Amino acid sequence: MSDYIHILANPAYLANAGIADVVGQRVREMVPAEADAWVETYRNVLLSGTPIRFERELERTGRYLELSAFRIEPVERRQVAVLFLDGTQRRRAENALRDLNDSLEQRVAQEVAERLRMEEALRQSQKMEAVGQLTGGIAHDFNNMLAVVIGSLDLLDRRFGATDPRAKRYVDAARDGARRAAQLTQRLLAFSRQQPLRPVPLDANKLVAGMSDLLQRSLGGAVRLETVLAGGLWRTHADPNQLENVILNLAVNGRDAMDALAEGGRLTIETANCHLDERYAAEHLGLAPGQYVLIAVSDTGSGMPADVVAKAFDPFFTTKEVGRGTGLGLSQVYGFVKQTGGHVKIYSELGEGTTVKVYLPRLLAVPVEESEAEPVQDLPRGDLREVVLVVEDEPAVRQFSVEALTELGYRVLEADGAVAAWRLLDAHPEISLLFTDVVMPEINGRKLADEALRRRPGLRVLFTTGYTRNAVVHNGVLDAGVHLIGKPFTVEELAAQVRKVLDLPS
Repeated sequence: MSDYIHILANPAYLANAGIADVVGQRVREMVPAEADAWVETYRNVLLSGTPIRFERELERTGRYLELSAFRIEPVERRQVAVLFLDGTQRRRAENALRDLNDSLEQRVAQEVAERLRMEEALRQSQKMEAVGQLTGGIAHDFNNMLAVVIGSLDLLDRRFGATDPRAKRYVDAARDGARRAAQLTQRLLAFSRQQPLRPVPLDANKLVAGMSDLLQRSLGGAVRLETVLAGGLWRTHADPNQLENVILNLAVNGRDAMDALAEGGRLTIETANCHLDERYAAEHLGLAPGQYVLIAVSDTGSGMPADVVAKAFDPFFTTKEVGRGTGLGLSQVYGFVKQTGGHVKIYSELGEGTTVKVYLPRLLAVPVEESEAEPVQDLPRGDLREVVLVVEDEPAVRQFSVEALTELGYRVLEADGAVAAWRLLDAHPEISLLFTDVVMPEINGRKLADEALRRRPGLRVLFTTGYTRNAVVHNGVLDAGVHLIGKPFTVEELAAQVRKVLDLPS
């Protein structure tokens, strides 16, 4: 059987199959493109005598049919009867439901994946915040200790260094070790976003160009330095010294990643104007969409696997051998960028290299040029007519501050807290400067100073602290009109800052 002819059809055939005047038509004339399938199906029913139920699309009309076919007896009649039912609407509804289910499953999977990603980002943020608070607290205590060590070494050097070369050599060695320890605490404070920043309107192109000699010396002769500086680069509002440290840290990391390359490798520093849209910002917790200045540092080194990239900003995490790194370089970068309101992202491929992209918010306000400060004379001194009140709850730090200021020629009074300080202020109207720690039990230095200024409006105030998450620093920036010297400080730094505050115009 290679063809068949329709010999009888009731009105329901037209309603269900959608083909008129079917009686007398051969299937190969009626639907030539799909005739083989229909002939094969009915031929099997005719030969076997087994009834069947099946579903098939009638391509000519685009209808989906539900069919039942059986052989008419006796077999010699060679006829097959077929019942047609139009199942197109049901089929379409089933397809729509299946598509909806597939779409729903996909959306649920996407939502679950997004929730997991956000939960992981939140956990990472909370972990960094907790570690930051811990490191900040440790740095505060450590800075108090270092203030005593460095200050005492400075006083020793000033009194005995000129007459005893051996003693001076020992003092210099101890002071160098203490200063390196102070640098370590500064990195901890940078990671924890607790270093006091002095942001200014900043042209990143000028800053990068001005660092070229320093960068070339730091990279060595084997590494080629390239800069790609964008024309019309927006300004940003950042601390230039800290941003230089960020770029230098990234450059040194890139250099170390290219150590194994015979040809030395290439380090590229690029700037550009960027817009981070809402979709990108939504994928990075705490990031605000908007316009940013991009500083990208790229190397052609060994690259990093994904698990290393995920931990790269963690403090003390390093892949370098012992003695080659503290694991705080990228942590310092992370802390500064976050404290400045920006974003930092690492892109890396094994065997290809690494790019670290730093995004700093665009400064939209018109920058006001600041006049250059006059150079400060070396070790400015005071006289006994200038009285300084030192307020510090740590006895060793207070003792050093008193001795250093006395050495500098000032008359010094001391108090271990706010209440004692207020009493001395009332009893000694000749006090011209209040030098106070910020972090103290019960009443902090800012509240002490506010009350002191209420009683003595013309009083000069200089704050000191080793931990800046406090009352004189907000969002990482010193409050307007606040003067601060960070712990630990040297006698020279103390002398310059005290003289600067006392010499301010009324």
